[in-house]
This record gives sequence, structure tokens and C-alpha cells, in this order.
Amino acid sequence: QVQLVESGGGLVQVGGSLRLSCAVSGRTLSILPMGWFRQAPGKERELVAALGSRGDTTYTDSVKGRFTIYRDNAKNTMYLQMNSLKPEDTAVYYCALKDMVYAREYSYWGQGTQVTVSS
Repeated sequence: QVQLVESGGGLVQVGGSLRLSCAVSGRTLSILPMGWFRQAPGKERELVAALGSRGDTTYTDSVKGRFTIYRDNAKNTMYLQMNSLKPEDTAVYYCALKDMVYAREYSYWGQGTQVTVSS
């Protein structure tokens, strides 16, 4: 059974930083594509950052230069480092993992962690 357990969300002031963690069990992260999504109230879920099997990264425009996605293979954990946070970053953040390198969809999801940025 594959499980993704998130941690690291919370309340932070504008300009602050948070690091989200997503511990994975049941699958080995090393080459599987992964991503972080977020969903704000009344908005659709959006892909914030993705890390491909070759280490390639993509970010939505609004977080470029501020967020960094990476993984620690030894800990089988993925992270999202978020700096210079803005009120519009407030959302529930979800980590997700694909089942295969060339999968089109994400198969596994974390439970979500709330990030609130206060002005």
C-alpha cells in the first residue's frame, strides 16, 4: 500500500518561509515523477511544482523563483521549499506521485496540509 504523509504547513507572515514534506511509503521515490498541487477556496486545484524522473523541474509562473521542489532519496521524501510567501499562496497543498515514469496522471496523493499566509 502506497502512502503519502504530508507535514510542514501552518501560518506564516508575508515574506516568510515554509518547507512542506511528503514522506512516501510503499514505493521508492528515486525516479518517479512527483508534484505539489494546491487548492484555494473557490478555486480549482493547480499544479504548483513538478519534478520529473530525470530531475527536471517545472513551476507555475506565480511561484517561479520562490518555490523549490526536491527529493531526498535516502529518506524517500519529497519537499517543497516556499520562500517569500504571499497571501495568494494560501491554500491546501497536496503532494502527488506517479506510478510509473511515463504515467500521464498522478496515482497517489497526500492528505493535504494547510498553508496560510497572513498580511
